[in-house]
Amino acid sequence: MDSLAVLSLLALAPLLFVGVLLVGFRWPAQWAMPVGYVVVVAIAMVAWGMDLTHVAAASIQGLILAVGLLYVIFGALLLLATLTASGAMRTIRAAFTRISPDRRVQAIIIGWLFGSFIEGASGFGTPAAVAAPLLLALGFPAMAAVMVGLVIQSTPVSFGALGTPMLVGVFGGLTGSVAVDDYLFTLGTALPGYIDFIAVRVALLHAAAGTLIPLFVVCMLTGFFGRNRSFGEGLGVWKFALFSAFAMTVPYVTVAAVLGPEFPSLLGGLIGLAVVTFAAQRGFLLPTQRWEFAPRAEWEKDWMGNVDPAEDLATARPEIGIVRAWTPYLLVASILVLTRVPQLPLQAFLSGISVSWSNIFGTGISGALQPLYLPGTVFLVTVLATYGIHRMTLPQISESWRVAATQTAGAGLALLYALPLVRVFINSGPDFNASGLSSMPIMLAQGAAALAGSSWPFFAPWIGALGAFIAGSNTVSNLTFALFQFATAQNIGASPAVIVAAQAVGGAAGNMIAVHNVVAAAATVGLLGQEGPLLRKTVIPMTYYCLLTGSLTFIWVHGIGLNLGTVALLALLGGVGYAVITLRRRVPAPRDHALPAPPDSLSS
Repeated sequence: MDSLAVLSLLALAPLLFVGVLLVGFRWPAQWAMPVGYVVVVAIAMVAWGMDLTHVAAASIQGLILAVGLLYVIFGALLLLATLTASGAMRTIRAAFTRISPDRRVQAIIIGWLFGSFIEGASGFGTPAAVAAPLLLALGFPAMAAVMVGLVIQSTPVSFGALGTPMLVGVFGGLTGSVAVDDYLFTLGTALPGYIDFIAVRVALLHAAAGTLIPLFVVCMLTGFFGRNRSFGEGLGVWKFALFSAFAMTVPYVTVAAVLGPEFPSLLGGLIGLAVVTFAAQRGFLLPTQRWEFAPRAEWEKDWMGNVDPAEDLATARPEIGIVRAWTPYLLVASILVLTRVPQLPLQAFLSGISVSWSNIFGTGISGALQPLYLPGTVFLVTVLATYGIHRMTLPQISESWRVAATQTAGAGLALLYALPLVRVFINSGPDFNASGLSSMPIMLAQGAAALAGSSWPFFAPWIGALGAFIAGSNTVSNLTFALFQFATAQNIGASPAVIVAAQAVGGAAGNMIAVHNVVAAAATVGLLGQEGPLLRKTVIPMTYYCLLTGSLTFIWVHGIGLNLGTVALLALLGGVGYAVITLRRRVPAPRDHALPAPPDSLSS
């Protein structure tokens, strides 16, 4: 146990370094990630026995992945710059104002519902890359826009990209294990059917935790970015927030039970978006008092990035109708769906075109990009179509490319170290080291399991979140830890399906704090250097998500009683209830002075 404890602490060290530098010392990611990379390389070579060749190969694999992510960021920024230059953003702002000028309502519709639909279609951090720039263009502070985009990357993530975290992550993680095969034989089922069985449990856990996510979003919005810094002002929209939550999670769970893991987020988000938008247009459950940000002159400097589409919205441009203004976003959604549905030929064709480096330096580590399948290509195709749809001039097109290229360059340094750090960490296993030790993430999980014992169901989601924090991907987290979670469940006599489901849910929650997701989302609104403050905010809903999921998982395994799960659940619900009562009492009285002009005004 001493050796396991030491190795677990060593495995934790790179993550602690990065976390302390980002959150504690408020270093920007472009400085913190190089330090973290040096630490992980030193530990990998000294303690794990990786040689320089394997470290270099893993690093190059990370660089290849970083190029793909920068491509997505560039595409998202180019789409925003294009729509701003064409004048479409002015029309979109006016349309949302007609639905509701209340910023809390806009955050729920765009972040929670539209973001869930985009996550279901594409994954890969695309929701934040779409939602954050759109919110920015509507007049949100850059940091607020990114925060909303990150927090909603939770409930829909396990079924993102048409179920990839389940169909690739969990399925791939459990494939080839004799223990899994023997267990499934006793159940009289095959692995695909077992994945469907797990998916229903994943959906139920997500629905329980995700119900409060829209409310978290609006309370954090008013508490961190409101004129009064009042979290209680977010509760003014609680009826609409809960209605919006159920409008997504009810069809989400139903689809998971009936159709399997491919479509819960896609259809849940789409159905919820249609229902809630229809209801909002008719004023259903909307708050009577509008909530707005303070005038821009009162915003803190850290809230604002170097992307300010509002500056261009006042410039005279030809009027663009609402259908033409929204057409690029409809194209993005349509292309993502058409290229992600396995039954259609486009997915196999586009994903089959790959630029790869196999067996880098003879190590068995490979890296590949599927350039036509990446969301960046979807953005570029949409941009090219927009030139004609919006009848853009050559100077407008040229300026949008210049702006997007300049903004993307700022994200490069952090990601070009973050992704190699991740790949060295993950590729430190026995296939690539001379010590025979398990990889750093597995060693870290084994140490946690040894400490937890029979209480493991409570902690299982945290390992999923850890995997996503490291890799920035629920799919990779599930690939890394699904078999470990399955084996741990068997060792303590728990249901493997429930524990693996907790892993998948925790992996989704971890996307809220995944460092390279934060860097990528921040880059789309020009907010680089503020990753630490963003992490300090998004860790709050992530902690809630894992605590609730862990409590429910424990009760699912051990039942209700005087035990860790029941006590933790009651404490969490009591804490939430106390917070609601306290915050409602502290809501400030409405101010008499006028609010800023509505965002459809040309003077905004």
